[in-house]
Amino acid sequence: MTLGRAVATVGSFTLFSRIVGFVRDIVLSAVLGSGGIADAFFVAFKLPNFFRRLFAEGAFSAAFVPLFSGELHERGRDAAVTFAREAHAALLLVLLPFTVLLILAMPLVVSVLAPGLRDEPDFDLAVTLGRIAFPYLLFISLTSLYGGVLNSLDRFAHVAATPILLNLALIGAVLGLTPFLPNGGYAAAIGVAIAGVLQWLWLLVACAREGVKLSLVRPRWTARVSRLVTLATPVAIGGGVQQISTMLDVVWASLLPVGTISTLYYADRIAQLPLGVVGIAIGTALLPLLARQLRAGQTGSAMANQNRALEFGLLFSLPAAVALWLLAEPIIRILFERGRFTPDDTLRTAAALAAFAIGLPAFVLVKALTPGFFAREDTRTPLWVATGAIAVNVVLNVVFLYGTTLAQVGIALASSLSGWLNAALLATILVKRRHWVADERLVSRTLRMLLATLGMAAALWLALRLLGPVVAHPGWLGGLGLAGLCAVGALAYAGFGALLGIVRPSELRALVRRSAAVTPADPAERP
Repeated sequence: MTLGRAVATVGSFTLFSRIVGFVRDIVLSAVLGSGGIADAFFVAFKLPNFFRRLFAEGAFSAAFVPLFSGELHERGRDAAVTFAREAHAALLLVLLPFTVLLILAMPLVVSVLAPGLRDEPDFDLAVTLGRIAFPYLLFISLTSLYGGVLNSLDRFAHVAATPILLNLALIGAVLGLTPFLPNGGYAAAIGVAIAGVLQWLWLLVACAREGVKLSLVRPRWTARVSRLVTLATPVAIGGGVQQISTMLDVVWASLLPVGTISTLYYADRIAQLPLGVVGIAIGTALLPLLARQLRAGQTGSAMANQNRALEFGLLFSLPAAVALWLLAEPIIRILFERGRFTPDDTLRTAAALAAFAIGLPAFVLVKALTPGFFAREDTRTPLWVATGAIAVNVVLNVVFLYGTTLAQVGIALASSLSGWLNAALLATILVKRRHWVADERLVSRTLRMLLATLGMAAALWLALRLLGPVVAHPGWLGGLGLAGLCAVGALAYAGFGALLGIVRPSELRALVRRSAAVTPADPAERP
């Protein structure tokens, strides 16, 4: 599958998942609001997701996919499946006791994660919800392993559709179970646990249909498992460092007034839409492609695909960042301001969203740049880069929270600024190693994208002045006004893009129909 087709496949399913996710968050905001119950649930929800990125999506995506692709390319499908079963057994050996231990120690875990809740009446609720939701970690980690297998086989659709099940399970649980439980937080936590089982079964069946049966085998310390652990350990440490930074955001937020944790959650969810559709789609599709091309000695093709991935990322993330910054308040108001979500919640959440938007292109660039290291089995460099960026994040949080009155905006702004540092360091290292050289097309089109984004910003600003009174109130009329603003922004960017020649229709068709353009081949690649 070509890079363009793979990105389109992952991106389209991710877009649909994010839309369903918006519905989920609308339901959560209406039922839970932005208060103590919501804070308790979001703390409980972050716990399995913290370790999920540590055990599964971080370490396994970076270490397992290149190794599985290598086994597939060099030794054939049977050897690759055998390796996947060995990895499956090793993962279970670690996850089962770890999950039980964390459930038993949940009061201590919540105290460390959200110290500001210890003296609040909702502390016990956060502990209970954490115990209900935490088994999600076991199932989603196995799901991540199955996803790595399917991605390596160029079967992206099932994996990209998996998050939809989480959103549907949460919506169904909150709407269906809340009337029978003490509050909606219990229903949401139960929905998380159910979603883990559904996602695991979904990809288990998908693997079986591809002829990959990941049956249980006795855990063994083989050479391949040893290599997996060697590669995964720096990523796990790096993922841990990154997640510690994420969890520190919760720590900072728990020290601010009640509702701040929820405010940051809702703002981050909106910012995650373009990151998920563009950044994660690029990273998911690029890693197995680069791994195969580098193993085959096709360094020219790998360089071209790295440039095209960065081009795709900037093409969508630059206008998305500016649009989210300009439209933060009407977006939050129209989507969430109902039920227990008040106008004051809208203002606080919109301010955080604007700060998150500043870092959106950086987060997308990080997703596009890290495969350049992982595909070469270099998992240590991103670890050191992430560690440095996170140290800066912590310093910025301390400065913003205790030296200014930015409150939740300071937490979001620190994340954005450290994201730009992360992207800049990764790019600099790749350039110094000659693993990435920006081609003329990328440089030229990036400048044109910036001009088109400025034109779109001017058009959106004028449209917002005209439609400001319409989107000042939630409801169907405000929704139509917001849709109109989005249409103005999209049309303006497309129009300026066409005038400046950012993307040509023939190139879009070629990206889907054939391989991405290749830079001049290395001498070893020439016939």
